[in-house]
Amino acid sequence: MYKATGLNDKEQCLREYSPLVKRLAHLMMAKLPSSVQIEDIIQAGMMGLLDAASRYDEFHGAQFETFATQRIRGAMLDELRAADWLPRALRRDMRQIETSINRLQQKLGRPPNETEIAADLEVSLAEYQQMLQVSSGAQLVYYEDLHGEGEEDFFERFEIGDDASPLALLEDVRFKAELARAIGNLPERERMVMGMIYEQEMNLREIGEVLSVGEPRVSQLHSQAVARLRGTMKGC
Repeated sequence: MYKATGLNDKEQCLREYSPLVKRLAHLMMAKLPSSVQIEDIIQAGMMGLLDAASRYDEFHGAQFETFATQRIRGAMLDELRAADWLPRALRRDMRQIETSINRLQQKLGRPPNETEIAADLEVSLAEYQQMLQVSSGAQLVYYEDLHGEGEEDFFERFEIGDDASPLALLEDVRFKAELARAIGNLPERERMVMGMIYEQEMNLREIGEVLSVGEPRVSQLHSQAVARLRGTMKGC
């Protein structure tokens, strides 16, 4: 299947590794809003797989699946970067939720529950939960977060390369430590959801089975957890 210039049979490559692309797409969808179509993410991943097949000869030190996973994820992120996939109104709503959570956290001295957040936002509990459901993880990365100063973007700013300076590595360690602490302070069910998504790489259906809830409820818990974390991590 392999030759000096990459994978010999691209069609065989697609057949063999398309399940990997679909698995990565479903994992990524757990962290994205409902406005993103999984078919678009899968298509981008397939292009990443083909790119990996053509480039594999340049990276003999890695197993193909490991290398392909990196290229597939990169292609999916490129697809997200290419369009403003988060509606303006949704960004506004999620920032309001984030601000409300921070305000109540300081006032109460503990993480506010959903009823308290809804009351602070002056909406019903059902309306608040619908806001969370519609976001479906949207606040994980706001579109404007993707662009920094100059040519550097969000994904590059938060990527630590092999040639990173000792100071950059130290700052990354500190950031991760603060993030771990913030996750540890989440309400139990939200903490469990974050662990199952980001550590165990479980999809929404699998998490719902563990928690005995539906996928929409998992999305709500994830959205609320990330809103808490965004507020906590500002300035880290």
